[in-house]
Amino acid sequence: MSEFNLKCRACPRLARHLDQVRGNYPNYHARPVAPFGPVSSRLLIVGLAPGMHGANATGRPFTGDFAGILLYETLHAYGFASAPVASAADDGLILNNCRITNAVKCLPPENKPTAAEVNMCNQYLQAELAAMPKDGVILALGIIAHKAVVKALGLRQAEHAFAHGRHHGLSGKPQLLDSYHCSRYNTQTGRLTAQMFRDVFTKVKKILSQ
Repeated sequence: MSEFNLKCRACPRLARHLDQVRGNYPNYHARPVAPFGPVSSRLLIVGLAPGMHGANATGRPFTGDFAGILLYETLHAYGFASAPVASAADDGLILNNCRITNAVKCLPPENKPTAAEVNMCNQYLQAELAAMPKDGVILALGIIAHKAVVKALGLRQAEHAFAHGRHHGLSGKPQLLDSYHCSRYNTQTGRLTAQMFRDVFTKVKKILSQ
């Protein structure tokens, strides 16, 4: 297991892509994006990867892009965030008992990491999961994040299939909940509604209260 490394260039395709993005957008973060929120948090949210004009630009997960709109609005409604809008890394927003990370820490071309890139970055996710409280909850946003979590926990994929709203009870480990990703596509097509997302967070709160 490895701790997050801002200078990581372990994936050649991603490293080249970030070099190009940094040249085109010199004011962007354009590096691996660190997790956001206290390490001791009982809720860990795992997304896919930084968005081009969101986390890749701001340097903070789900900040400044469309996917973050529903996420931070919901986090604030459930008491996990100090504000409902995340616009910049220095906007003063604070997470309460919640930490946000991604299965892949670098912006992938067309937002599509390869399986090898997801696997390479899994060492960082393993370290993040090992550091969180055993009575916590992991919320995986989307199937790629879900599979990355299952791998990082050393579990069998066939025994833990992804489904929106599914609760995977894990003995001696943080509990795992699944949700569709709060992406522009999913929310605008109605695959994921605000109420569906809130229902997942209601489950999170229920588990954390036990």
